[in-house]
Amino acid sequence: MLQHEAQALPAAAQEDILFVPHYDTLIQCGTFEYYADGKESLPYALAELVDNSLSATATNKGGRMIEIRTLLDKTIGKPAIVVLDNGRGMTSKQLNNWAVYRLSKFLRKNDTFESQREGYVRPDYVPRSLNSDISYFGVGGKNAAFFIGDSVKMITKPASSPDVHELILSKEEFERKEENNEDVYKGTILNRKPCDSSHVALEERFLRSIIAEEYGKESFTAVVITGVKPNHITYLLEHFNKLATELAHIYHYYIHGVNGNDMRNAAPSSDNFQKIDFLLTLREKPPKCPRAIHLREVSDDMQTLYINAAVDTFEFRAYVGSDGGTVEGIIRYHPFLYDKETYPKDPNAAQASVDDDDDGEIESAAQNRARGKRDIFECFWNGRLIPYTTVSEFDWCSRRSKESLPDECFSRFSGVLFTDDKFQVSTSKLQFMELELKLKNKDTIFTPIGNVQKYSKRGDIQKKFLEWLKNCHNKHDKQVHFRGYKETITRSDLIKKMQYPWNTFESIEWDNKIYKAGQLVKSHRTVPIYHGTVVRFLLFGHYDGDVFAPGGQVEIKREPEALYGTTKIIPISKIDRTVKDEAIKSYIENELDKCLPEKLNVGWPNGNTWPQDAVCPAGTRLGPLNVEILNRKGDQLSRIQTGGAGIKMSVGLRVAHHGPKRDRVVVNRVAPYVSNSGYSGHWFKKIESLADLGKYTLTLSTLTNDGKTALHGQQLPSYVLRFTIKEGIADSFTLGTVSPSVCVGVPFNIPLHMKDSCSNPTGPPPQLQPELRCSGLELSFESLESSEKGCLIKGVKAKGKVQNYQQSKSYDLCVTLPGLKQDTQTIKISLLPGNPHSLHVSSEATVENGNPAIFEVEIHDEAGNITANPKQSVCCQVEGLPAATADCSSTGAGKLETKPIKLKIINGEPQTLKVKFDMPNQKHVAPYLAELKVLPSSRVSMLKLYSQGSSPMVLDNNEKIEWQAGGVVQNLFYKLFDESGREVPLTAEMASMIKVNWTGVVDGTEMAQGRLPDVQVPIQVQEERFCQVSYQHQSVSFSFTVVPCPDEPKQLKATLPQSTVRLGETLSGHIVLELVDQFDNVTQKLTAACVDHITLKAEGLDKSSIKYTWQQSSSCVEVTGLRFHSGSPGSREMCFHYGSYEGWVNIKVSPGVPALLKLISGPQQPLQVLNGRGIPTPFSVQLYDEFGNPSPDQRVVAEIKSSSPRLQVTTDVISQPVDAEGKASFKVICVSGAKGCYQLQFMSSFNNKAIHGPSVNLTVLSDPTKPVDLSVSYDTTAKCLAGGSFPVFSVVVVSDEGSPITTFQPTAVTMHVRTEDSSTPPQTFPELKCSKPMENDKRDRFYFRDKKVPEQVGKYIVHFSLNVDETNVMRSKQIHINVVASQPVKLGPDSQPPAPVVSHSMDISRRTLVENMTLQIMDAFGNPAGQDLNGKVMVSITCSDARKALPLFEGKTNTIQLILNNGRSHIFRLAIVENSPGENGSKYMLLFKPEVPMAPSPLLPFELPFHFYNDADNQQKVSELIKKKEELMHTLSTIEEHNISYSALRELFTKQVMATKQKEASFRDELNKRNVKIEQTLSVPDIDKLLQEKKAESESFERMTRRVCNIRNNFSGPDVLGTVAHLAVVEDDDAARVISWQLRGDMDCVITRTTEAAQRIYGDTQGNQQVMPLDGIIVQQGDRPLPHIRNGRSLFEAPGNPVRARQLLIYPDEKEKCDIVFKNLLGDTIILDDLDSATNYRKAVVEKRIPCPTILTRQGDMVSAKGKFGGRQNKAPPMDRLQVFGAPLPQQYYTLKKDIELLSQYHKAIINEEKAVKDHEDHINKWKSPEMQQSRLRKEEIKKQLEEIDRQLASETVRSGKRGPESAGELSGISTKRSRPT
Repeated sequence: MLQHEAQALPAAAQEDILFVPHYDTLIQCGTFEYYADGKESLPYALAELVDNSLSATATNKGGRMIEIRTLLDKTIGKPAIVVLDNGRGMTSKQLNNWAVYRLSKFLRKNDTFESQREGYVRPDYVPRSLNSDISYFGVGGKNAAFFIGDSVKMITKPASSPDVHELILSKEEFERKEENNEDVYKGTILNRKPCDSSHVALEERFLRSIIAEEYGKESFTAVVITGVKPNHITYLLEHFNKLATELAHIYHYYIHGVNGNDMRNAAPSSDNFQKIDFLLTLREKPPKCPRAIHLREVSDDMQTLYINAAVDTFEFRAYVGSDGGTVEGIIRYHPFLYDKETYPKDPNAAQASVDDDDDGEIESAAQNRARGKRDIFECFWNGRLIPYTTVSEFDWCSRRSKESLPDECFSRFSGVLFTDDKFQVSTSKLQFMELELKLKNKDTIFTPIGNVQKYSKRGDIQKKFLEWLKNCHNKHDKQVHFRGYKETITRSDLIKKMQYPWNTFESIEWDNKIYKAGQLVKSHRTVPIYHGTVVRFLLFGHYDGDVFAPGGQVEIKREPEALYGTTKIIPISKIDRTVKDEAIKSYIENELDKCLPEKLNVGWPNGNTWPQDAVCPAGTRLGPLNVEILNRKGDQLSRIQTGGAGIKMSVGLRVAHHGPKRDRVVVNRVAPYVSNSGYSGHWFKKIESLADLGKYTLTLSTLTNDGKTALHGQQLPSYVLRFTIKEGIADSFTLGTVSPSVCVGVPFNIPLHMKDSCSNPTGPPPQLQPELRCSGLELSFESLESSEKGCLIKGVKAKGKVQNYQQSKSYDLCVTLPGLKQDTQTIKISLLPGNPHSLHVSSEATVENGNPAIFEVEIHDEAGNITANPKQSVCCQVEGLPAATADCSSTGAGKLETKPIKLKIINGEPQTLKVKFDMPNQKHVAPYLAELKVLPSSRVSMLKLYSQGSSPMVLDNNEKIEWQAGGVVQNLFYKLFDESGREVPLTAEMASMIKVNWTGVVDGTEMAQGRLPDVQVPIQVQEERFCQVSYQHQSVSFSFTVVPCPDEPKQLKATLPQSTVRLGETLSGHIVLELVDQFDNVTQKLTAACVDHITLKAEGLDKSSIKYTWQQSSSCVEVTGLRFHSGSPGSREMCFHYGSYEGWVNIKVSPGVPALLKLISGPQQPLQVLNGRGIPTPFSVQLYDEFGNPSPDQRVVAEIKSSSPRLQVTTDVISQPVDAEGKASFKVICVSGAKGCYQLQFMSSFNNKAIHGPSVNLTVLSDPTKPVDLSVSYDTTAKCLAGGSFPVFSVVVVSDEGSPITTFQPTAVTMHVRTEDSSTPPQTFPELKCSKPMENDKRDRFYFRDKKVPEQVGKYIVHFSLNVDETNVMRSKQIHINVVASQPVKLGPDSQPPAPVVSHSMDISRRTLVENMTLQIMDAFGNPAGQDLNGKVMVSITCSDARKALPLFEGKTNTIQLILNNGRSHIFRLAIVENSPGENGSKYMLLFKPEVPMAPSPLLPFELPFHFYNDADNQQKVSELIKKKEELMHTLSTIEEHNISYSALRELFTKQVMATKQKEASFRDELNKRNVKIEQTLSVPDIDKLLQEKKAESESFERMTRRVCNIRNNFSGPDVLGTVAHLAVVEDDDAARVISWQLRGDMDCVITRTTEAAQRIYGDTQGNQQVMPLDGIIVQQGDRPLPHIRNGRSLFEAPGNPVRARQLLIYPDEKEKCDIVFKNLLGDTIILDDLDSATNYRKAVVEKRIPCPTILTRQGDMVSAKGKFGGRQNKAPPMDRLQVFGAPLPQQYYTLKKDIELLSQYHKAIINEEKAVKDHEDHINKWKSPEMQQSRLRKEEIKKQLEEIDRQLASETVRSGKRGPESAGELSGISTKRSRPT
């Protein structure tokens, strides 16, 4: 035994020690495990605890729940982090094992009994190794707990134990045990009842709520960490969302399944992985609200970003070594989209640097390196991220040196590797140990997933990978599309190596947007921000057409152009794609408003403002001036701000005098901008006196610092003042020209010319009063008229005596103007007699009646002088006589004699006549009046009548004599008297001259005795008789009138004011009752008392209104108030009684006043009309009076009109009077207007009073089948080359409601091309049919592809037509197309010349080959195509026989060179030389070969054959034969073309006959199959009869009484399904009632196919119509079984015949769509028979723990899905109070409809067959016609003529001699003698 430490050992000894690890081993174990540069370690520490929870929940049968609660609210205890799961929990033994550090799962013994212990079993394979086998090493939980805090409490309960186990490990407890020398690694497990928190300390009171949650849990585990370190608390508070993102990344595939979080796929994942509900919560101190994040909802973790940014994946497996380790891999492709890479950005990863130079340098390829410096693959171990291990790449997915793919493609993919636990990781699970080394080992085998064979060579998978990568690049990379290549240029603004090549383009397509040259754009991320117009697009590299490429630049013209006038080149990526054109335009306008000078503001400091067009006296001073330059806003500018110092401005002043010949500059000054304290602007001093008269212009111009008045081509503002310098004040005057002779009293004018002090013409001074003086004459003037140049004394008159009117005298006339320096001027005048002024008559006279009167007269002027003037005459007018006239032109005097005077002298007294003398041509001369006394004569002048008998009397002239009607006036006598009243004795001669007018028979004897014939009195009192007695010789007469008087009364007479009275109206006017005699004359014997004794009787008479009134003046009775109040219209007899007198009268009673207009027939209501359609049934209206009688009053005009001006109604007549029956009919031909509800109003009026008429409600629907427009789209930039193809035209038939119409057949739309030239008839081309649709074509339009462009260049018009029906054709707008020449291919003449025939004659005309021919470069169709090509044409002569001598051209040459300028060369004359060599009768070729260096391809030469002869006669003959042959060949060609065309037509007609017969047979077979027996082809009338029978039968079904839906279906169209109530019908009434009630709020809802259509209807109805689009509905596919059925078997016997409600609906159309609608509306609603069955059914279903939907009963009851029933709310009302579904028609009706449709098609097929047969027969008959036979004979005749011509030409050639080379010597000029041909 050792006594002390230094004691020496006698021998070797052993010492037992205990080396238990220090507790720091446990509490400091995680301190350095989770730290890494640049990354936060807390998420990875928490992941260790989550790993344990994943393992614990791996075997859960239900859901897996893991929750991390962060409790930082000090009011509930100290900070804590709690990790909870609903896993299997731990027994006390397992909890003990958990506490043992480094006790891995391979070493644990979790059971107390040996027989229950099991070894570790590796889980089976699952995709992505998501096996939850992550709790592995036995260190992670402790490391993480003590890294986060200083104490951990484990609370757990296994399913096998009723108790909860708690274990605490804490730093504080370890330190206490060490201080007390207790066993540190010894502890206690607390076993307690669930929910027992009695042991919980106050500082951990938050545990009480956690423990309270234990109720009902079968198993669970809670890890409670307290003493959380401050840095972790700060991180949790500031980066809570980031923590959620990191955890979502680590456990991404456990949360979302094997396919990850693909948010683009709304459908649930197809994998069977049991996903985990992972919740992260944070509770802070109030008032902050708790926060909670479900990791499933995190969308910004890197794996989610990778998955959703990828467009395609490449999956593979790697088999590593012999241990069987397998790695699953995924590579995802992230494409380039237009201007950016879509590779997700990781803020923690290094990115490739990109140079973003604002000066527009080239964007480097580094921008395309999407992944940057990041590795490709992230690595997951057993489905969990190992964050610190990544794999850069494999050799098979890296870029090779000769790879054709762009470099950037290899940086656009990301990847992920999934391994199992055969690959080792660190204990902290932060990195793999040797993963990358194993994968890159040469023995590792890679294979794509899906291939059974394992690829042993890396090249095999590399091939597959490259194929996949190329496909991704070609399919998904969307770069900028550069379009419209123009040229390749060199840019000198760049460094030398980048100057060339730069390709320019007209437009680009970028991100589905097209930017074109001329478009406004704005930059972003540039300094400054540019606004401008695109000039062109630039792309660096070698390209020669449209191309897709990244990057590129755009050249813009800076706007406002007036401000900058420069261009700028920036990268395309700096175009701001978010800005709108309106914003750019607004900015440009604002810049113009702010920076650009707009106007000049001119100030006059001294106040002497000169207005525009001012007129100032000479010598007036101008100025001084102050000028300010203002912008549009009115702010003053001194310089133009264009960046930097800007441009200084000054103002220039220029004054110009405008002379008659030229302008002269008077003043020219420039003023800079000055700014002092008192003033600012541009100042000009005053301009001194301006003396020259005339117009001036003062111009103020804005000048730049270089003196220019324009900036970038736009004029700067200026100010122009136009003014005039006028003359000064008058100083003197001169007299103008005055006539030397003046007449007395005749006014004349004296002009005065004023001058100022400078002798300039000027105006007179104000208030000028001239003075006139002349000795011996009296002078006066009317007025003084002033003007700008002087004045005029108007109306000067002179008066005085003249000795003789033929002589004159001179006088001095002085004019004085007071106030002038030279105020007097004198002129000479002479005086003559003046104009006539008065008349002088010698004396008055007397004359006996019957004789003429004579007068003498003189004409005087104003001074009393006799005056003689041309056309001077005097007229004398004696009262009662014609005028007498005397001419006094020569002497001024004359004599007047009147006609004999014949007056009627009364009582023998003389009479006086007035006489008037005047001058008709001189109205100003006053007339002279006189009196003439006329004495009586002895002629007969008077006749008197008297009566002798019982009562003699003397009659007065014109007297009226009353005599009894029908009597005779007797004993009338007459006497004659002269003018003095003496009686003239009668003689027989005088008696014969007496005439009477009442009889033609006169007794001459009695007339000589003075007796007149008797006078017969008329029988009617109103027939007065006029009687006249006349003495014809002297025109003397006497007249009287005999007035008949009435006889005694005989009867009562009633006189009606009118013959007709309206029923119900009082007769207007009054009925007159009178007593009349035998001749119906009124006797006036009635008295006032008779009114009480008169009575009236008539049918239907309203006697209460009858009134009799005595008329004293006419002695008659007036009857008023006559009215009929009943009875039918017609004639009525009225009888008046008075004493013994009676009077009868008939009156017609017509219908009453029109009072009402009724609609008696019309179309069925409610009335709905498609826009543009008519109403087939006419409207008939009837006019009625107030008693209901039809009123035929044709004065009433009925009219129809619309209630709204927006509705245009076209009728056969707008308004019309009613007919004789009071009816009017209106037929509506067309209704046009916007969709909506309107009224048709029927109106009429009578006497300006409206008559109430009916109105008809009308709903106008947009006609989705009515085409209103053809919308044509095509590439407007494409060029149309002659003979090429048009660009693709797409034609959309637009309906009335704006949607495309797709019902038209492709044959209905045609394309038409014609020439545009209006000066000649337009050339037309065959109509073109639309092309067959291609796979990717839109189905709502027609395409015209590969349509040939006309072969001739020029302006053409393209339009499209739609055959709407047989008569209606709709045409599109005209498209103007310019057809240009295609590629030049040949040389040819502008018009083909005939083949020439020449000879070697002396005559040049016989040697001419070509004359006035223009050659031009042409395309393949003869269009000029070489306008920009120059070169030359080599002309030579060739021959097919090389042995023959060739003729020579003039000049003795065998070739001629012509200049080709702009593709044209004109040949004036081309001839062979005299005595040219050549073989007689031979055919040669004149070859024109073009040589054009710049031609795109070699050009074909032009060849012109010609014939050569050696004598002129033979030449002429052959020439005529050749010409005739060409004419015959042309005629033959025309005939053959006609025959070919006929044959083609015959073949076409034959095929049509065959096709129509086959179609007829197929329809007949189909009808026979449907039991419509047609044994043989029927005629058209037979088919019509059968159709009528079928239609009548179907109409009988339609008229059957059945339930109909009364909800209007006002909406239709291709995108509208219809109203819910009309989508289905229900056969059973009870079911219809209850289903309609259930859907009562949805019955009028309109179902549309698209949301756009729903929005359109919503807008059209101002939001009043409820709509539901189909593309907004999601329903479950298929039909669920009823709740009581599971796996095809009933769980119980269901009462009440349950059935789904929607299964009782019948869908007439669109069954699939309607099924979706009613699935959405009715859901799983069930219908049963009665309420008892419904409640029992629900009870049985609920007892089975099955949800029960709403139940309806056929009795009208409802049991809601919540189980509620009873009350009015759950009871359907009667059917008559509901809007219900209609009932279906019987099935036979639909069979009939199908038969009718087939019969209609069969009818059309028969008509087409008959037409085809007729066309074929007509064509055959035409071939047999005489005209065609004549044509065939003509053809044979032409052939014979051609054979004869060929024979003659051949003979001429054989007979011709030969000129060989030996005759070439003749070209020397020596004439040789030729032999005459034989």
